[in-house]
Amino acid sequence: MKTVFTTGEAAKICKVSQQTIIRCFDSGQLKGFRVPGSRFRRIPRDVLYKFMKENGIPTDALESGKRKALVVDDDEELVELIRDVLEADGRFEVRTANNGFDAGMMVKEYRPDVLVLDVMLPDINGKEVCQRVRADSSLEDVKIVCISGMVEADKIDDLKAAGANDFVQKPFEVEALVDRVCSLLDMQTTTV
Repeated sequence: MKTVFTTGEAAKICKVSQQTIIRCFDSGQLKGFRVPGSRFRRIPRDVLYKFMKENGIPTDALESGKRKALVVDDDEELVELIRDVLEADGRFEVRTANNGFDAGMMVKEYRPDVLVLDVMLPDINGKEVCQRVRADSSLEDVKIVCISGMVEADKIDDLKAAGANDFVQKPFEVEALVDRVCSLLDMQTTTV
């Protein structure tokens, strides 16, 4: 479990902009320290917890210590499978959506660490979802893994240009997908 957070991580946990955290830090409302020899600010867990309590910010994101994943696919069996494997890993809190509209609403409200996104959704394509997520600066830390069975190589480049961090071709081993998610989030992968 993390004991010290960057201003970006603290902002994500508190569901505010990084600038808000920096202002609170610089004004002394949020205590912490600067990394020696740099201008980087760091906030200890206990200080962040106290700050959140004092300001009425829900502390569940800090307490769970789990990474948040949003899985979006219209194939409900696949969604269930991915959810089961991520939850069994024990390091993830998982929410799901079956279409792009719900995904768009949930990304803003849930602020996942990673979005596992089917490219071929019934109502909107994955590239457009990527673009919308990337257009919102408060979501810049969200990692996006696109999945699809019907994508040519040039389309993969388009998805990455639209903001996807990774692409996994269907069919795939769910464990391999989880490993890709872990490496994007700088977490230890499950396969040793």
